[in-house]
Amino acid sequence: MAPSPLPSPRGRWVPQTDHAFDPPPSLPVGGPPGDNSTVDWCLYQLNGAAEFEVSEADIISTVEFNHTGELLATGDKGGRVVIFQREPESKNEPYNQGEYNVYSTFQSHEPEFDYLKSLEIEEKINKIKWLPQQNAAHSLLSTNDKTIKLWKITERDKRPEGYNLKDEEGKLKDLSTVTSLQVPVLKPMDLMVEVTPRRIFANGHTYHVNSISVNSDCETYMSADDLRINLWHLAITDRSFNIVDIKPANMEDLTEVITASEFHPHHCNLFVYSSSKGSLRLCDMRASALCDKHSKLYEEPEDPSNRSFFSEIISSVSDVKFSHSGRYMLTRDYLTVKVWDLNMETKPVETYQVHDYLRSKLCSLYENDCIFDKFECAWNGSDSVIMTGAYNNFFRMFDRNTKRDVTLEASRESSKPRAILKPRRVCVGGKRRKDDISVDSLDFTKKILHTAWHPTENIIAIAATNNLYIFQDKVNSEMH
Repeated sequence: MAPSPLPSPRGRWVPQTDHAFDPPPSLPVGGPPGDNSTVDWCLYQLNGAAEFEVSEADIISTVEFNHTGELLATGDKGGRVVIFQREPESKNEPYNQGEYNVYSTFQSHEPEFDYLKSLEIEEKINKIKWLPQQNAAHSLLSTNDKTIKLWKITERDKRPEGYNLKDEEGKLKDLSTVTSLQVPVLKPMDLMVEVTPRRIFANGHTYHVNSISVNSDCETYMSADDLRINLWHLAITDRSFNIVDIKPANMEDLTEVITASEFHPHHCNLFVYSSSKGSLRLCDMRASALCDKHSKLYEEPEDPSNRSFFSEIISSVSDVKFSHSGRYMLTRDYLTVKVWDLNMETKPVETYQVHDYLRSKLCSLYENDCIFDKFECAWNGSDSVIMTGAYNNFFRMFDRNTKRDVTLEASRESSKPRAILKPRRVCVGGKRRKDDISVDSLDFTKKILHTAWHPTENIIAIAATNNLYIFQDKVNSEMH
Protein backbone atom coordinates (compact mmCIF):
# COMPACT_ATOMS: atom_id res chain seq x y z
CA MET A 1 0.00 0.00 0.00
CA ALA A 2 1.44 3.33 -1.01
CA PRO A 3 1.89 5.87 1.79
CA SER A 4 0.08 9.17 1.43
CA PRO A 5 2.49 11.84 0.24
CA LEU A 6 0.94 14.40 2.54
CA PRO A 7 1.22 15.05 6.28
CA SER A 8 -1.50 14.20 8.77
CA PRO A 9 -4.53 16.51 8.66
CA ARG A 10 -4.45 19.60 10.77
CA GLY A 11 -7.25 21.91 11.75
CA ARG A 12 -9.43 23.35 14.44
CA TRP A 13 -12.31 22.07 16.55
CA VAL A 14 -14.96 23.57 18.80
CA PRO A 15 -16.79 21.12 21.08
CA GLN A 16 -20.56 21.26 21.46
CA THR A 17 -22.52 19.99 24.43
CA ASP A 18 -25.14 17.36 23.74
CA HIS A 19 -26.97 14.54 25.50
CA ALA A 20 -26.81 11.91 22.80
CA PHE A 21 -25.97 8.87 24.92
CA ASP A 22 -29.51 7.76 25.69
CA PRO A 23 -31.54 7.16 22.52
CA PRO A 24 -35.32 7.10 22.47
CA PRO A 25 -37.07 3.79 21.74
CA SER A 26 -37.75 4.80 18.14
CA LEU A 27 -36.90 7.62 15.79
CA PRO A 28 -39.37 9.86 14.02
CA VAL A 29 -38.21 10.01 10.44
CA GLY A 30 -40.27 12.41 8.37
CA GLY A 31 -40.75 10.70 5.02
CA PRO A 32 -42.62 13.41 3.15
CA PRO A 33 -42.40 16.90 4.70
CA GLY A 34 -44.79 17.32 7.59
CA ASP A 35 -45.02 13.58 8.24
CA ASN A 36 -44.07 12.88 11.85
CA SER A 37 -44.82 9.17 11.85
CA THR A 38 -42.46 7.04 13.92
CA VAL A 39 -40.18 4.77 11.98
CA ASP A 40 -39.11 1.40 13.31
CA TRP A 41 -36.15 0.08 11.34
CA CYS A 42 -35.69 -3.60 10.60
CA LEU A 43 -33.13 -5.65 8.71
CA TYR A 44 -34.41 -6.38 5.22
CA GLN A 45 -31.37 -7.97 3.58
CA LEU A 46 -27.84 -9.03 4.37
CA ASN A 47 -25.26 -9.73 1.65
CA GLY A 48 -21.78 -11.02 2.32
CA ALA A 49 -19.95 -13.88 3.97
CA ALA A 50 -19.55 -14.26 7.72
CA GLU A 51 -16.84 -12.00 9.08
CA PHE A 52 -14.39 -14.75 10.05
CA GLU A 53 -14.03 -15.50 6.32
CA VAL A 54 -13.31 -11.91 5.33
CA SER A 55 -10.34 -11.06 3.13
CA GLU A 56 -8.94 -7.58 2.63
CA ALA A 57 -10.10 -7.47 -1.01
CA ASP A 58 -13.74 -8.08 0.02
CA ILE A 59 -13.99 -5.06 2.34
CA ILE A 60 -16.58 -2.63 0.95
CA SER A 61 -15.14 0.83 0.33
CA THR A 62 -18.12 2.76 -1.10
CA VAL A 63 -21.92 2.48 -1.41
CA GLU A 64 -24.16 4.51 -3.74
CA PHE A 65 -27.84 4.42 -4.80
CA ASN A 66 -28.69 5.65 -8.29
CA HIS A 67 -31.09 8.58 -8.79
CA THR A 68 -34.24 6.44 -8.70
CA GLY A 69 -33.10 4.03 -6.01
CA GLU A 70 -33.71 1.10 -8.36
CA LEU A 71 -29.99 0.26 -8.44
CA LEU A 72 -27.43 0.12 -5.66
CA ALA A 73 -23.69 -0.10 -6.34
CA THR A 74 -20.88 -1.09 -4.01
CA GLY A 75 -17.14 -0.93 -4.59
CA ASP A 76 -14.53 -2.88 -2.64
CA LYS A 77 -10.82 -2.89 -1.91
CA GLY A 78 -10.28 -5.57 -4.56
CA GLY A 79 -11.31 -3.14 -7.31
CA ARG A 80 -14.67 -4.81 -7.96
CA VAL A 81 -18.04 -3.12 -8.44
CA VAL A 82 -21.21 -5.04 -7.56
CA ILE A 83 -24.54 -3.65 -8.78
CA PHE A 84 -27.77 -4.70 -7.08
CA GLN A 85 -31.15 -4.22 -8.73
CA ARG A 86 -34.43 -3.95 -6.91
CA GLU A 87 -36.97 -6.50 -8.04
CA PRO A 88 -39.88 -4.88 -9.96
CA GLU A 89 -43.44 -4.58 -8.70
CA SER A 90 -45.42 -7.81 -8.62
CA LYS A 91 -48.46 -7.96 -10.90
CA ASN A 92 -50.45 -9.65 -8.15
CA GLU A 93 -49.31 -7.14 -5.54
CA PRO A 94 -48.89 -3.73 -7.14
CA TYR A 95 -46.75 -1.61 -4.66
CA ASN A 96 -44.77 -4.69 -3.67
CA GLN A 97 -41.16 -3.85 -4.35
CA GLY A 98 -38.81 -6.79 -3.93
CA GLU A 99 -35.33 -7.29 -2.61
CA TYR A 100 -32.09 -5.99 -4.08
CA ASN A 101 -30.52 -8.87 -6.00
CA VAL A 102 -27.11 -8.97 -7.68
CA TYR A 103 -27.53 -7.48 -11.14
CA SER A 104 -23.93 -7.36 -12.33
CA THR A 105 -20.40 -7.76 -10.98
CA PHE A 106 -17.31 -6.53 -12.79
CA GLN A 107 -13.66 -5.72 -12.19
CA SER A 108 -13.36 -1.96 -12.37
CA HIS A 109 -9.71 -1.36 -11.47
CA GLU A 110 -6.54 -3.44 -11.30
CA PRO A 111 -3.44 -2.78 -9.17
CA GLU A 112 -0.82 -0.70 -10.95
CA PHE A 113 2.71 0.49 -10.32
CA ASP A 114 3.99 4.02 -10.88
CA TYR A 115 7.57 3.44 -12.00
CA LEU A 116 8.48 7.11 -11.91
CA LYS A 117 7.61 7.44 -8.22
CA SER A 118 8.09 3.79 -7.22
CA LEU A 119 4.59 3.72 -5.79
CA GLU A 120 1.97 1.01 -5.87
CA ILE A 121 -1.45 2.25 -6.97
CA GLU A 122 -4.15 0.29 -5.20
CA GLU A 123 -7.14 -1.13 -7.06
CA LYS A 124 -9.46 -0.10 -4.19
CA ILE A 125 -12.59 1.75 -5.37
CA ASN A 126 -12.66 5.09 -3.54
CA LYS A 127 -15.96 6.43 -4.92
CA ILE A 128 -18.83 5.52 -7.25
CA LYS A 129 -21.19 8.10 -8.74
CA TRP A 130 -24.21 7.35 -10.93
CA LEU A 131 -25.02 9.55 -13.90
CA PRO A 132 -28.67 10.55 -14.42
CA GLN A 133 -30.25 8.04 -16.78
CA GLN A 134 -30.67 9.39 -20.33
CA ASN A 135 -31.86 6.22 -22.12
CA ALA A 136 -32.31 2.51 -21.49
CA ALA A 137 -28.67 2.18 -20.40
CA HIS A 138 -27.24 3.13 -17.01
CA SER A 139 -23.89 4.85 -16.52
CA LEU A 140 -21.60 5.26 -13.53
CA LEU A 141 -18.20 6.67 -12.68
CA SER A 142 -15.77 4.73 -10.50
CA THR A 143 -12.36 5.82 -9.27
CA ASN A 144 -9.38 4.48 -7.40
CA ASP A 145 -6.52 6.72 -6.21
CA LYS A 146 -5.53 7.83 -9.72
CA THR A 147 -7.83 6.75 -12.54
CA ILE A 148 -11.53 7.49 -13.12
CA LYS A 149 -13.57 5.25 -15.40
CA LEU A 150 -16.97 5.70 -17.02
CA TRP A 151 -18.97 2.48 -17.32
CA LYS A 152 -22.09 1.76 -19.36
CA ILE A 153 -24.51 -0.93 -18.16
CA THR A 154 -26.90 -2.35 -20.78
CA GLU A 155 -29.28 -5.30 -21.07
CA ARG A 156 -29.58 -7.74 -23.97
CA ASP A 157 -32.45 -10.19 -24.28
CA LYS A 158 -32.37 -10.66 -28.08
CA ARG A 159 -29.64 -11.69 -30.49
CA PRO A 160 -29.46 -11.18 -34.27
CA GLU A 161 -29.26 -14.27 -36.45
CA GLY A 162 -29.00 -14.82 -40.21
CA TYR A 163 -26.06 -12.65 -41.21
CA ASN A 164 -25.15 -12.66 -44.90
CA LEU A 165 -21.38 -12.26 -44.55
CA LYS A 166 -20.72 -13.91 -41.15
CA ASP A 167 -21.29 -17.42 -39.89
CA GLU A 168 -22.83 -18.33 -36.50
CA GLU A 169 -19.45 -17.96 -34.77
CA GLY A 170 -19.01 -14.43 -36.15
CA LYS A 171 -16.28 -15.30 -38.65
CA LEU A 172 -16.40 -13.86 -42.18
CA LYS A 173 -17.70 -16.28 -44.78
CA ASP A 174 -15.96 -17.01 -48.07
CA LEU A 175 -17.72 -14.55 -50.37
CA SER A 176 -17.76 -17.08 -53.20
CA THR A 177 -20.11 -19.25 -51.13
CA VAL A 178 -22.67 -16.45 -50.62
CA THR A 179 -25.27 -17.12 -53.32
CA SER A 180 -28.38 -15.53 -51.82
CA LEU A 181 -29.39 -12.70 -49.53
CA GLN A 182 -31.30 -13.22 -46.29
CA VAL A 183 -32.87 -10.79 -43.85
CA PRO A 184 -31.33 -11.02 -40.36
CA VAL A 185 -33.84 -11.61 -37.55
CA LEU A 186 -33.78 -11.00 -33.78
CA LYS A 187 -34.24 -14.12 -31.68
CA PRO A 188 -35.03 -14.04 -27.93
CA MET A 189 -32.24 -15.09 -25.55
CA ASP A 190 -31.60 -15.21 -21.82
CA LEU A 191 -31.19 -11.75 -20.31
CA MET A 192 -27.56 -10.68 -20.35
CA VAL A 193 -26.23 -7.62 -18.52
CA GLU A 194 -23.25 -6.10 -20.31
CA VAL A 195 -20.88 -3.67 -18.60
CA THR A 196 -18.51 -1.86 -20.95
CA PRO A 197 -15.87 0.81 -20.23
CA ARG A 198 -16.75 3.90 -22.27
CA ARG A 199 -14.11 6.36 -21.06
CA ILE A 200 -10.91 6.22 -19.00
CA PHE A 201 -9.86 9.51 -17.42
CA ALA A 202 -6.21 9.06 -16.43
CA ASN A 203 -3.19 11.21 -15.56
CA GLY A 204 -5.27 13.99 -14.01
CA HIS A 205 -4.05 13.67 -10.42
CA THR A 206 -0.69 13.63 -8.68
CA TYR A 207 -2.20 12.80 -5.28
CA HIS A 208 -4.92 10.39 -4.24
CA VAL A 209 -8.42 11.05 -5.57
CA ASN A 210 -10.80 11.37 -2.60
CA SER A 211 -14.06 12.38 -4.29
CA ILE A 212 -15.87 12.69 -7.60
CA SER A 213 -19.11 14.56 -8.25
CA VAL A 214 -21.33 14.72 -11.34
CA ASN A 215 -22.57 18.20 -12.27
CA SER A 216 -26.27 18.96 -12.64
CA ASP A 217 -25.60 19.88 -16.30
CA CYS A 218 -25.03 16.11 -16.89
CA GLU A 219 -22.08 16.97 -19.14
CA THR A 220 -19.24 17.57 -16.68
CA TYR A 221 -17.93 16.19 -13.41
CA MET A 222 -15.15 17.06 -11.02
CA SER A 223 -12.54 15.01 -9.20
CA ALA A 224 -10.61 16.11 -6.13
CA ASP A 225 -7.34 14.99 -4.60
CA ASP A 226 -5.47 16.34 -1.58
CA LEU A 227 -4.39 19.58 -3.27
CA ARG A 228 -6.29 20.03 -6.54
CA ILE A 229 -9.78 19.80 -8.03
CA ASN A 230 -10.19 19.10 -11.76
CA LEU A 231 -13.21 19.66 -14.00
CA TRP A 232 -13.75 17.05 -16.72
CA HIS A 233 -16.10 16.81 -19.68
CA LEU A 234 -17.66 13.34 -19.83
CA ALA A 235 -16.81 13.06 -23.54
CA ILE A 236 -13.16 14.21 -23.30
CA THR A 237 -10.54 12.01 -21.65
CA ASP A 238 -7.21 13.56 -22.62
CA ARG A 239 -7.54 16.84 -20.74
CA SER A 240 -9.21 18.42 -17.75
CA PHE A 241 -9.41 21.94 -16.34
CA ASN A 242 -7.81 22.61 -12.99
CA ILE A 243 -10.36 24.68 -11.04
CA VAL A 244 -8.80 24.62 -7.54
CA ASP A 245 -5.11 24.41 -6.68
CA ILE A 246 -4.01 24.91 -3.08
CA LYS A 247 -0.51 23.50 -3.50
CA PRO A 248 1.99 25.98 -2.01
CA ALA A 249 5.22 26.86 -3.79
CA ASN A 250 7.09 25.20 -0.93
CA MET A 251 5.47 22.01 0.40
CA GLU A 252 6.84 22.79 3.86
CA ASP A 253 4.32 25.65 3.97
CA LEU A 254 1.40 23.21 3.55
CA THR A 255 -1.14 23.69 6.34
CA GLU A 256 -4.27 21.97 5.03
CA VAL A 257 -5.49 19.54 2.40
CA ILE A 258 -8.74 19.05 0.49
CA THR A 259 -10.78 16.22 2.01
CA ALA A 260 -14.03 16.14 -0.04
CA SER A 261 -15.93 18.08 -2.69
CA GLU A 262 -19.38 18.12 -4.26
CA PHE A 263 -21.36 20.02 -6.89
CA HIS A 264 -24.53 21.87 -5.93
CA PRO A 265 -27.55 19.71 -6.89
CA HIS A 266 -29.28 22.46 -8.92
CA HIS A 267 -26.77 25.20 -9.82
CA CYS A 268 -24.12 23.90 -12.22
CA ASN A 269 -21.75 26.76 -11.42
CA LEU A 270 -21.52 26.13 -7.65
CA PHE A 271 -19.47 23.56 -5.77
CA VAL A 272 -18.11 23.16 -2.26
CA TYR A 273 -14.95 21.59 -0.93
CA SER A 274 -13.93 20.80 2.64
CA SER A 275 -10.53 20.91 4.25
CA SER A 276 -8.57 19.23 7.00
CA LYS A 277 -8.87 22.46 9.00
CA GLY A 278 -12.61 21.96 9.36
CA SER A 279 -13.61 24.72 6.92
CA LEU A 280 -15.85 24.70 3.85
CA ARG A 281 -15.33 26.82 0.75
CA LEU A 282 -18.18 27.50 -1.65
CA CYS A 283 -16.91 28.38 -5.13
CA ASP A 284 -18.65 29.93 -8.13
CA MET A 285 -17.20 29.00 -11.52
CA ARG A 286 -18.79 32.10 -13.06
CA ALA A 287 -16.46 34.32 -11.04
CA SER A 288 -13.21 32.99 -12.51
CA ALA A 289 -11.78 29.99 -14.29
CA LEU A 290 -9.52 29.17 -11.34
CA CYS A 291 -11.58 29.10 -8.15
CA ASP A 292 -8.71 29.54 -5.69
CA LYS A 293 -10.63 32.53 -4.35
CA HIS A 294 -13.80 31.17 -2.83
CA SER A 295 -17.16 32.94 -2.78
CA LYS A 296 -17.96 31.93 0.79
CA LEU A 297 -15.96 30.46 3.66
CA TYR A 298 -17.79 28.48 6.33
CA GLU A 299 -15.95 27.87 9.57
CA GLU A 300 -16.55 28.09 13.29
CA PRO A 301 -14.45 30.40 15.44
CA GLU A 302 -12.13 28.50 17.73
CA ASP A 303 -12.49 28.47 21.51
CA PRO A 304 -8.90 28.69 22.85
CA SER A 305 -9.91 27.14 26.17
CA ASN A 306 -10.82 23.88 24.44
CA ARG A 307 -7.65 23.41 22.47
CA SER A 308 -5.77 20.16 22.85
CA PHE A 309 -3.19 18.10 21.00
CA PHE A 310 -6.00 16.35 19.08
CA SER A 311 -8.10 19.43 18.25
CA GLU A 312 -6.60 19.88 14.82
CA ILE A 313 -6.97 16.22 13.83
CA ILE A 314 -10.57 15.69 14.92
CA SER A 315 -11.77 18.90 13.27
CA SER A 316 -10.85 17.59 9.80
CA VAL A 317 -13.99 17.23 7.66
CA SER A 318 -14.22 13.72 6.21
CA ASP A 319 -17.39 14.20 4.14
CA VAL A 320 -19.62 16.99 2.81
CA LYS A 321 -23.06 16.56 1.21
CA PHE A 322 -25.51 19.12 -0.14
CA SER A 323 -29.11 18.62 0.93
CA HIS A 324 -31.54 17.60 -1.82
CA SER A 325 -33.05 21.09 -1.66
CA GLY A 326 -29.61 22.67 -2.12
CA ARG A 327 -30.18 24.98 0.86
CA TYR A 328 -27.98 23.17 3.39
CA MET A 329 -24.67 21.33 3.61
CA LEU A 330 -23.97 18.37 5.87
CA THR A 331 -20.43 17.75 7.13
CA ARG A 332 -18.87 15.02 9.22
CA ASP A 333 -15.79 15.39 11.35
CA TYR A 334 -14.46 12.84 13.83
CA LEU A 335 -16.90 13.47 16.67
CA THR A 336 -19.80 15.43 15.14
CA VAL A 337 -22.08 15.98 12.18
CA LYS A 338 -22.99 19.57 11.36
CA VAL A 339 -25.63 21.20 9.20
CA TRP A 340 -24.65 24.48 7.55
CA ASP A 341 -26.99 26.99 5.93
CA LEU A 342 -25.56 28.30 2.67
CA ASN A 343 -26.55 31.80 3.78
CA MET A 344 -24.71 31.69 7.13
CA GLU A 345 -20.95 31.41 7.11
CA THR A 346 -20.10 32.06 10.76
CA LYS A 347 -21.25 28.79 12.33
CA PRO A 348 -23.37 25.69 11.62
CA VAL A 349 -27.09 25.91 12.28
CA GLU A 350 -27.08 22.45 13.86
CA THR A 351 -24.40 20.34 15.54
CA TYR A 352 -24.97 16.72 16.59
CA GLN A 353 -22.60 14.63 18.70
CA VAL A 354 -21.99 11.23 17.11
CA HIS A 355 -19.95 9.53 19.83
CA ASP A 356 -19.02 12.12 22.44
CA TYR A 357 -18.07 9.31 24.84
CA LEU A 358 -14.85 8.88 22.82
CA ARG A 359 -13.57 12.31 23.82
CA SER A 360 -11.68 10.81 26.75
CA LYS A 361 -10.19 8.07 24.56
CA LEU A 362 -8.59 10.22 21.87
CA CYS A 363 -5.09 9.29 22.99
CA SER A 364 -5.56 5.54 22.44
CA LEU A 365 -7.51 6.23 19.23
CA TYR A 366 -4.54 8.26 17.99
CA GLU A 367 -2.15 5.44 18.82
CA ASN A 368 -4.15 2.84 16.87
CA ASP A 369 -4.78 5.29 13.98
CA CYS A 370 -8.57 5.16 14.39
CA ILE A 371 -8.59 8.92 14.87
CA PHE A 372 -7.85 9.21 11.11
CA ASP A 373 -10.91 7.15 10.08
CA LYS A 374 -13.04 8.93 7.48
CA PHE A 375 -16.76 8.54 8.19
CA GLU A 376 -19.37 9.48 5.60
CA CYS A 377 -22.79 11.06 6.18
CA ALA A 378 -26.13 11.01 4.33
CA TRP A 379 -29.46 12.86 4.11
CA ASN A 380 -32.83 11.16 3.87
CA GLY A 381 -35.03 12.00 0.88
CA SER A 382 -36.76 14.96 2.52
CA ASP A 383 -33.63 16.38 4.26
CA SER A 384 -35.32 15.92 7.66
CA VAL A 385 -33.05 13.15 8.99
CA ILE A 386 -29.30 12.66 8.76
CA MET A 387 -27.31 9.47 9.19
CA THR A 388 -23.67 8.64 9.84
CA GLY A 389 -21.60 5.74 11.10
CA ALA A 390 -19.67 5.00 14.29
CA TYR A 391 -17.66 2.17 15.89
CA ASN A 392 -18.82 -1.27 17.04
CA ASN A 393 -20.88 -1.42 13.81
CA PHE A 394 -23.14 1.30 15.23
CA PHE A 395 -24.78 3.92 13.04
CA ARG A 396 -26.54 7.07 14.20
CA MET A 397 -29.63 8.94 13.01
CA PHE A 398 -30.62 12.47 13.97
CA ASP A 399 -34.09 13.91 13.37
CA ARG A 400 -33.70 17.60 12.57
CA ASN A 401 -37.32 18.43 13.42
CA THR A 402 -37.66 16.73 16.81
CA LYS A 403 -33.93 16.81 17.71
CA ARG A 404 -34.22 13.17 18.75
CA ASP A 405 -31.50 10.69 17.89
CA VAL A 406 -30.99 6.96 17.90
CA THR A 407 -28.08 4.51 17.81
CA LEU A 408 -28.65 1.30 15.85
CA GLU A 409 -26.38 -1.66 15.15
CA ALA A 410 -25.58 -3.53 11.93
CA SER A 411 -24.96 -7.00 13.29
CA ARG A 412 -25.61 -10.57 12.21
CA GLU A 413 -26.19 -11.64 15.80
CA SER A 414 -28.57 -8.91 16.94
CA SER A 415 -30.37 -8.26 13.63
CA LYS A 416 -32.97 -10.87 12.81
CA PRO A 417 -34.71 -10.43 9.45
CA ARG A 418 -37.89 -8.32 9.72
CA ALA A 419 -37.36 -7.82 13.47
CA ILE A 420 -37.36 -4.21 14.71
CA LEU A 421 -33.88 -2.99 15.59
CA LYS A 422 -33.40 -2.23 19.25
CA PRO A 423 -31.73 1.10 20.01
CA ARG A 424 -28.28 0.69 21.56
CA ARG A 425 -26.82 2.76 24.36
CA VAL A 426 -23.19 3.32 25.31
CA CYS A 427 -22.54 4.05 28.98
CA VAL A 428 -19.55 5.82 30.47
CA GLY A 429 -19.01 4.53 33.99
CA GLY A 430 -21.66 4.70 36.71
CA LYS A 431 -24.83 2.63 36.57
CA ARG A 432 -25.42 0.33 33.64
CA ARG A 433 -28.74 -0.77 32.30
CA LYS A 434 -29.32 -4.33 31.13
CA ASP A 435 -28.48 -3.83 27.43
CA ASP A 436 -25.95 -1.04 27.87
CA ILE A 437 -22.52 -1.35 26.29
CA SER A 438 -19.51 -0.03 28.15
CA VAL A 439 -17.36 2.41 26.21
CA ASP A 440 -14.39 0.22 27.19
CA SER A 441 -15.83 -2.82 25.39
CA LEU A 442 -16.46 -1.14 22.03
CA ASP A 443 -14.85 -2.91 19.07
CA PHE A 444 -12.92 -0.30 17.11
CA THR A 445 -12.12 -2.74 14.30
CA LYS A 446 -15.83 -2.80 13.41
CA LYS A 447 -16.69 0.58 11.94
CA ILE A 448 -19.46 1.92 9.71
CA LEU A 449 -17.63 4.26 7.35
CA HIS A 450 -19.88 4.01 4.27
CA THR A 451 -23.64 4.60 4.23
CA ALA A 452 -26.28 5.53 1.65
CA TRP A 453 -29.95 6.51 1.85
CA HIS A 454 -32.53 5.73 -0.85
CA PRO A 455 -33.42 9.01 -2.63
CA THR A 456 -37.16 8.83 -1.86
CA GLU A 457 -37.88 5.97 0.57
CA ASN A 458 -36.89 4.86 4.06
CA ILE A 459 -34.33 2.35 2.82
CA ILE A 460 -30.70 2.58 3.90
CA ALA A 461 -27.60 0.67 2.83
CA ILE A 462 -24.85 0.14 5.41
CA ALA A 463 -21.40 -1.27 4.62
CA ALA A 464 -19.91 -3.16 7.56
CA THR A 465 -16.52 -4.66 6.62
CA ASN A 466 -17.43 -7.12 3.82
CA ASN A 467 -21.18 -7.16 4.52
CA LEU A 468 -23.88 -5.00 2.97
CA TYR A 469 -26.88 -4.46 5.24
CA ILE A 470 -30.11 -3.08 3.81
CA PHE A 471 -32.59 -1.76 6.38
CA GLN A 472 -36.17 -0.66 5.77
CA ASP A 473 -38.83 0.85 7.97
CA LYS A 474 -41.13 -1.79 9.43
CA VAL A 475 -44.23 -0.46 7.61
CA ASN A 476 -42.66 -0.90 4.15
CA SER A 477 -41.19 -4.22 5.10
CA GLU A 478 -44.57 -5.64 6.10
CA MET A 479 -46.09 -4.46 2.81
CA HIS A 480 -43.48 -6.54 1.03
